[in-house]
Amino acid sequence: MRRYTMTGDSVTLGPMCRNIRPLFNFDPPVTPEEIHAASLQFVRKISGFTKPSRANEAAFLAAVDDIAAISERLLKKLETTAPPKNREEEAAKAKARAAERFGD
Repeated sequence: MRRYTMTGDSVTLGPMCRNIRPLFNFDPPVTPEEIHAASLQFVRKISGFTKPSRANEAAFLAAVDDIAAISERLLKKLETTAPPKNREEEAAKAKARAAERFGD
């Protein structure tokens, strides 16, 4: 399944994994721990491993570190004129969406 399409200089993104949360433009700013957690979720998702075997552990952990470093660089370079989002307000909105979707 294709997650993005490129036309000229623009990219259209498809649905995002529900377990990986946006990390950009929050007050307070994202922490290294949050970046690492998102990177771990990403590597778990694409590898299919929740916990890798001993044979794959070094490659798995190296990938998590690489993704975390790249993600941190990306987040530092991104710019916006939008005001930072409040973490508590965004969490409450997500909880309300989940309650509506799952009927809680």
